[in-house]
Amino acid sequence: MIVDAHHHLWDRARQDHGWLATPGLEAIDRDFTVADLAAAVTSATTAAPGAADAVGTTVAVQALNSSAETHDLLAAAGSAGAVVGWVDLISARCGTRMDELAAAPGGGSLRGLRHLVQDEPDPRWLVRPSVLRGLASAAERRLAFDLLVRGPQRAAALDAVRQLPGTSFVIDHAGKPNIGAGEWEPWAAWITAMAALPNVVCKLSGLVTECPPQPWSRSLLAPYAQHVLDAFGADRVMFGSDWPVCLLQATYAQVLGLTVDLLDGASPAEREAVLGGTARRVYRLGT
Repeated sequence: MIVDAHHHLWDRARQDHGWLATPGLEAIDRDFTVADLAAAVTSATTAAPGAADAVGTTVAVQALNSSAETHDLLAAAGSAGAVVGWVDLISARCGTRMDELAAAPGGGSLRGLRHLVQDEPDPRWLVRPSVLRGLASAAERRLAFDLLVRGPQRAAALDAVRQLPGTSFVIDHAGKPNIGAGEWEPWAAWITAMAALPNVVCKLSGLVTECPPQPWSRSLLAPYAQHVLDAFGADRVMFGSDWPVCLLQATYAQVLGLTVDLLDGASPAEREAVLGGTARRVYRLGT
């Protein structure tokens, strides 16, 4: 069974998703529910070439730096294998907040944390002493930390990973290379450096939305995906749809089909790792 290791859910009546009013996001400026996800998954697993196995488990990921949103995701955890939520890592009580989330309804599904680091004005936010202490507290609770970074935050992300070898880190969207502008370096060297550290894995996700102003295509995305696979190895790479954000450029079925196609030359064991095994291990699915 395929694991979708990265999707979102949001209800604008419950949480303020003001960011959805940004020009260009009109296609996703609506609610996205568990039922919507189920419909997208059902459609995708019948339409995606080569996806013989259905998407059987998903990982719901926070879209707001909000504990209230995390509680909502946990409450819906029956539809997801795991939740990547949020706590204020800077707070001296962040460990207590993690414990409170774990004890909340659905809290047993909390498997990771994320912060919208890409939006922080300080590019060195990740290596602030208070943040490093918070990340260490997450590791004590066996919670992975998803790294949502762009170019300005990549150096700090590398430093944080080096300073916290006991913390499990997950790079979201392959570090968001600016594919539309033709970025290769310094992104490629950063991926190689991150892959040299054993406590990091990488999501093969979110690449279609990095293509504009160019239209996405397999030929455009294949070099980036292949570099991630070559650097990390399949057992440290996981598939994520980034639904519904992916709808800005592609349907769920197109993203799944693209990923399956990009794995065309992989062995059965490598395909299983990217499409499920890595996510099951890192997010402790089924435990």
